[in-house]
Amino acid sequence: MTRPLTLITGGTRGIGAATALRLAADGHDLVLGFREDVEAAEECRLAVEDEGARCTLVRADVTETAGIDRLFARAAELGRLTGVVSNAGATLHLAPLVETPVARIRESVELNLTSALLVARAAVRALGTSYGGQGGVLVNLSSVAASLGAPGEYVPYAAAKAGVEALTVGLAQEVADQGIRVVAVAPGVVRTRIHADAGDAGRAERIGAGVPLGRAGEPHEVADAIAWLLSDQASYVTGTTVRVSGGR
Repeated sequence: MTRPLTLITGGTRGIGAATALRLAADGHDLVLGFREDVEAAEECRLAVEDEGARCTLVRADVTETAGIDRLFARAAELGRLTGVVSNAGATLHLAPLVETPVARIRESVELNLTSALLVARAAVRALGTSYGGQGGVLVNLSSVAASLGAPGEYVPYAAAKAGVEALTVGLAQEVADQGIRVVAVAPGVVRTRIHADAGDAGRAERIGAGVPLGRAGEPHEVADAIAWLLSDQASYVTGTTVRVSGGR
């Protein structure tokens, strides 16, 4: 049988890397997009290949259309794409909205929402039956911030992720007849470098202690949900967001 071929943006660190490892173990071959961290990308590639999967790294900035085009073109060279995980994103800044520089606000929306829209557009063209594809699944990464608002921390990120959830609902209805399911996962606070990168390395432990389950999540727990949504076990699931948030 032909192995599934899945493209993951932001696929070599954090939730993206955990998803790559889980999918490799499930029998997927992978195309992993990354922007800057070459060392982490190579480590992830080796780990994925240790699971017996083919793994192709593509250095690409998904805030640029040329980067998205390069990712999907490389995937097309490797075979027929069956799934896309739109994972690239970052909070970028921790501050009340009024104290957040305008340039940072624009950067957050560009990375977390505009790029998700453009990746989704490319995914439909790669997967849709009207474009020569055989259908597949697009998984968008949202956040519980989309519904909680992230006051005092990163309202622009929360607003962008709310847009991702709207994208998921609307696009799922647009492309259901193309053989494409569109779903989203909304993690809560998870132990990744996203917190340190935004300037608060201890945030996951501090916030995690206050969620109903009493701890921060692990990347593999989000990856498990993504893997399920990509699988045939979720064949009747589309247009919805699954929260993986410890009860928040």
